[in-house]
Amino acid sequence: MAKPQKKKKFKVEKNETIQDCLARMKDEGYTPIRRFEVPVFKEEGGTPVVSHQEIQFEGRKME
Repeated sequence: MAKPQKKKKFKVEKNETIQDCLARMKDEGYTPIRRFEVPVFKEEGGTPVVSHQEIQFEGRKME
């Protein structure tokens, strides 16, 4: 039998607020412990340019 994950990453999806993502985490039984902002690049004129920031949370399983 597989053990449940102790940590899991949650991405704030398109058309979702940060509060919606945090509520989704809580529904799955996780509490946020770290926030990441990851740049998303797109290519313009042959050079990579930052398109936007993608927000992610790392959650720890609540006991």
